[in-house]
Amino acid sequence: MKESMLRRALLITAVVGLALGLGVWRSGIGPISRDTIWAAATLPVVVTLAISILRDFWIGRIGVDAIALVSMSAALLLGQALAAVVVAIMYAGGTVLEDLARGRAERNLRALTDRAPRVAHRRSAHGTETVPIDQVTVGDELLVRAGELLPVDGILIDASAQLDESTVTGEPLPERRRTGDGLRSGTVNAGEAFFMRASAVADKSTYAAILRMVAAAQTAKAPFIRIADRFALLLLPATLLVAGIAWYLSNDPIRALAVLVVATPCPLILAAPVAFIGGVSRAAHAGILMKGSAAIEALAQTRTAIFDKTGTLTLGGTELIEIDVAPGQQADELLRLLASLEQASHHILADSIVRIARHRNLTLSQPHDVREHRGEGLKGQVDRMSVAAGSRSLVIGNRPLPKWAESGEERHRNAQVLRVFLAIDGQLTGIFTFGDAIREDAPDTLGVLRSAGVARIVMLTGDDGTAAEKVSASLQLDEFFADATPAEKVATVEAEKAKAPTMMVGDGINDAPALAAATVGIAMGARGGTASSEAADVVVLTDRLQPVAEALRISRRTRGIALQSIIVGLALSGAAMIAAAMGYITPVAGAILQEGIDVAVILNALRALGDGRLKHNRN
Repeated sequence: MKESMLRRALLITAVVGLALGLGVWRSGIGPISRDTIWAAATLPVVVTLAISILRDFWIGRIGVDAIALVSMSAALLLGQALAAVVVAIMYAGGTVLEDLARGRAERNLRALTDRAPRVAHRRSAHGTETVPIDQVTVGDELLVRAGELLPVDGILIDASAQLDESTVTGEPLPERRRTGDGLRSGTVNAGEAFFMRASAVADKSTYAAILRMVAAAQTAKAPFIRIADRFALLLLPATLLVAGIAWYLSNDPIRALAVLVVATPCPLILAAPVAFIGGVSRAAHAGILMKGSAAIEALAQTRTAIFDKTGTLTLGGTELIEIDVAPGQQADELLRLLASLEQASHHILADSIVRIARHRNLTLSQPHDVREHRGEGLKGQVDRMSVAAGSRSLVIGNRPLPKWAESGEERHRNAQVLRVFLAIDGQLTGIFTFGDAIREDAPDTLGVLRSAGVARIVMLTGDDGTAAEKVSASLQLDEFFADATPAEKVATVEAEKAKAPTMMVGDGINDAPALAAATVGIAMGARGGTASSEAADVVVLTDRLQPVAEALRISRRTRGIALQSIIVGLALSGAAMIAAAMGYITPVAGAILQEGIDVAVILNALRALGDGRLKHNRN
């Protein structure tokens, strides 16, 4: 903030000095000459810039700002005070413009921090009390009022809730959640008040993780920006060489000064950071967290994509594929009884069964006298009926399958599925088949990646070869690796990375080492995979695969805009330098011309904030 105010003060001083000098020049009267006024207005900029350059030089960095210092100093020494003050205005104005541009680019990220939840309404023996969120502990029951942010991650304990998850996931429409569903901090209650049970403290909740990633995004420096710094190292000696040649051939130091003035692209090299911050901001709009501009730089150059299978290319193995129903029974009623019993289980499949039943608006009953047979299933009472659910051996023992169940058993005999048998009062009434279905958006996402220039798409999974081959064939992948341990996944990623820049996309804890090993790691973070999200460079906050392709598109567009800003700016500056060396541009005119170039490249860099897609009007 202090640095920004200093830059504005320098700009105001230079502008006022220019105006006063012009006034004295026009009137022809005054106790101080116009050149003295312009020199005095330039000196604060020169001193401030000299201090800044010395500080950078001390840490081993030098940039094109040195050209601005040389040009202003030379102008003062050669008696060209008007050119000096115009360069001072150009330099100070460029830094102020860059501050404004950076501020605009960071606005969406800063908004995330500003809206962070700070208090929670905790249920106690005396009613509801409002406490700071750092006092919330796991298991606390919290009231979330209409329009409020969810303070921590938790589980919904009321019947239903309507949530606006756009800030966290990028989804524009409110989502309906039901009892037992997981809730994430930072989302907004878009319906009536409800109660939830905290499942994580504030620092371990979703929104806190997002804020940590945002902080990384704002401070990280991309390799591409360091390349821009190297442009500066080349430009400085080139400028001095051209200026020296112009002076030598013309025997006119003013020509050398004109060359120095037009070669002062003060905010030019800053256009790259502005573009990258804009890209990070744009990605946040789409439910994608880029951990700094380095992630954009790495992703933009990706040529190979490696995907985990379970939970990434597929839905995770807990989707209901089929229900075989005994004669006289109803599928929804059997699902209701199964889900009612599974409420008493802690198995991961039980959560999916309950979720599926609630999404079908089935009313669940409270189970009683439930006994869990580890690794086999459950037995208990539901609506005064004896219900058993689980493996074939638990539910029907050694008895043969009835005729109605034989076709389903044969159909799924060698398939990678999980079969849950359901018996009511000792009679087999239904068989539920769960499998790992391919995501609906997977084919389109892979197609977009290929059209964007990803030449090789590979699947890397710990599952068996039969299941992997089936998925690979369905998605027309270039290659797949099955039965891979975490160590083997890392080795495979390293081998692919040695051939071409490689992205790794995964969601599980076992994917974390591979994500960290890749050129750029992308975590499917919607299901709360903390380890994979921490190891990744990019986190997709929605439970969809399509944002992976969108992340690549944003990265390539952002890098292209940054590169365009630098190359076009330097090309224009180079052309102006040649014109100045030949005597076609005066120092004052050159300063004005260079200011226009600087403004143009920064405005171009700000395009990274936009979507970049053409929009057609419909008549």
